[in-house]
Amino acid sequence: MIIHLKKALNLLIIFSVFSCNNDKDNDTSLQNNKAKAIYNQAYQENFQEDQIDDIIANAQNAYVLIDPFQDNVHASISAIKAKGNEVGAYISIGTGEAYRNDFNQMKPYLVSTPWGQWPDEYFVNNTTTGILDLMKARIDQIALWGCDWVEFDNMDWVYDDDLRSTYGFKVTVEEGIAYYKELCDYVHKKGMKCMAKNTVENATYFDGVLYESYSDEKNWWDESGAQSFLDAGKLVIINHYNESNCGQVYSDYIDVYNTNLSFICEDSNLKKYVHYNE
Repeated sequence: MIIHLKKALNLLIIFSVFSCNNDKDNDTSLQNNKAKAIYNQAYQENFQEDQIDDIIANAQNAYVLIDPFQDNVHASISAIKAKGNEVGAYISIGTGEAYRNDFNQMKPYLVSTPWGQWPDEYFVNNTTTGILDLMKARIDQIALWGCDWVEFDNMDWVYDDDLRSTYGFKVTVEEGIAYYKELCDYVHKKGMKCMAKNTVENATYFDGVLYESYSDEKNWWDESGAQSFLDAGKLVIINHYNESNCGQVYSDYIDVYNTNLSFICEDSNLKKYVHYNE
């Protein structure tokens, strides 16, 4: 899901205290310098997510995003990895989701009004108390299940002044940056990689980024940030929704960036995801 960074994209926020020279960046640049096929079981916008059986049958040397806390999906991780796939685990760090098992534990750290766009979700209100431990507990479980990546959904909520005004969350931009840095550091300590979501603002230590793209809203993010990740050999993914001509959109994005870009597209004719670089 997408949070528009209406003011943040025009704001250069440089906090040297949060910079991180992590050896893992160098490892990633060696490992992920080519485009991968992308599969997504964790979410979709209009039709259907990739199905586990299809992933096991068809994905090879791909990046496979799953929601491991959903419907016993984690039980398929070993089978997914058998063909050289890397498995990413979805978590939302900027919202609490009412359908999660740990939601009641999260409620003290959330705003009281549900997000209008996603009514089962509530924005994180503060990040300096117990929510860090809850997120780290999720990461502990993801590591035990054998995932390779953790995707940080809604990590950009603190940059959106309209959302802040509407929902009144108290967390500052500086606190939000420190929060996702600490969580990414923890993911690295667990031997996994961090996938940023929809922004690389103050996130140079992340190992990859996934952007959500729409037929009427393409390349809306900071293009130079995406290019900097590609230049560093990191995994850059565009997940494009509800498109009648996926091939043309893919070609257009390759023209903007380069052939190392990874791409998945929700095809409005087939009503499912189509995959590239297979």
